[in-house]
Amino acid sequence: MNPAGGANPRKARRERIVRKADSAFGHPPETIRFWSAGVRAALKAGAQTPFYLFSPQPVAAALQRLEAESFGRPAVHWLSTKTQPLPELLRWWRAQGRPAEVVSEAELKLAKAAGFDVETLLVNGPAKHRWLARHSEPGLRVNFDSARELRELLSLACRDRWRVGLRLCTTEEFDPETPAFPTQFGFTPDEARSAVRVLRRAGLPVETLHFHLRTNVAAPDCYARALNDVAAFAAEAGLTPKHLDIGGGLPPAHVLSRAGKRLDAGISVRSLALAVRQALKRLPSVEQVWLENGRFVSAGSGVLAVQVLDVKERRGLRQLICDGGRTLNALVSVWEQHELRPLRETAGPETLTAVHGPTCMAFDQLARKPLPRAIRPGDVLMWFDAGAYHLPWETRFSHGLAEIWWQDNGRPRCVRPAG
Repeated sequence: MNPAGGANPRKARRERIVRKADSAFGHPPETIRFWSAGVRAALKAGAQTPFYLFSPQPVAAALQRLEAESFGRPAVHWLSTKTQPLPELLRWWRAQGRPAEVVSEAELKLAKAAGFDVETLLVNGPAKHRWLARHSEPGLRVNFDSARELRELLSLACRDRWRVGLRLCTTEEFDPETPAFPTQFGFTPDEARSAVRVLRRAGLPVETLHFHLRTNVAAPDCYARALNDVAAFAAEAGLTPKHLDIGGGLPPAHVLSRAGKRLDAGISVRSLALAVRQALKRLPSVEQVWLENGRFVSAGSGVLAVQVLDVKERRGLRQLICDGGRTLNALVSVWEQHELRPLRETAGPETLTAVHGPTCMAFDQLARKPLPRAIRPGDVLMWFDAGAYHLPWETRFSHGLAEIWWQDNGRPRCVRPAG
């Protein structure tokens, strides 16, 4: 209230803005019920907050959406291991007969332990010359990322007859934070032309042309421009690739930018598929389209459960101090807004509320949004869409790692204790 006793107009406007954004990305009731039941079951089975609960069922649903569209050629969906490096998910994915893409030695070891072999692995990523020699196998699929990488691994690639590709740095690739600058990945056109000559002299055909834009690509035109670059390079270099490898980017549903816009507002699986079909008219040699949609596939496969420890009121803002938060468990909250709701059914008025983690960092803010005033210490909150990049960026900052629980058509079970 202001000194005159009326409502504070600045606070009211602020709450309207946040509430409008929040209403744009609510999950359907069946999703809320699914995760609420799972979190309750995990708590009953002994789960201690903070914990992650993951399930493959949303992954299967995302795959169905991808496979409902035609990409103009048979589409192969590779699991982006870096997005969700969870052994249980890898084993589930392998059981479906699907392949995995890895970009580091740690991921390669994880995938092999989960049962993937040379026929079901694709090695991407930068600076592979530092570690890949320790894991070479005949017929390994490798997309080279740089001239140095190619030079240092060429003899091994020839000896073991790797099935190779090139990652191209298209004109559509830029640093999302500073778009005036390019990313650090892949070959420029001049570098790629030299690489093609080296591989031809070595007798290794370029089977795959690959690019990876970034996360949360905003529009199909971004893909169209990158695909145009790939087709132009193939024609100029006289390449007839068998595989078009399209990495990254398609945003998940129900997630907002920090500015309150749905990340998938300007793009869909259908519009991506159309862009690919158009590009394939210029790439007649392509036999398969490879897709690595990590975030789209796995974001919805988990929730983070945290418990409210304390409540404060500061300058018109209610603050919940929880045992998990951004610093420990959800770095993506820096640039994304996810749905967050209490597990306990609550009624009554809402007020603008900040949800903080337990670390001694002002940075540790999971969300700021209208939440029921009825939320109190002891309540459990659910942060949705925690299945993409939460585990890779998890920290032990002053506290330790959270428990991980897995639910696959049965009672949830703890697959990693806190530590």
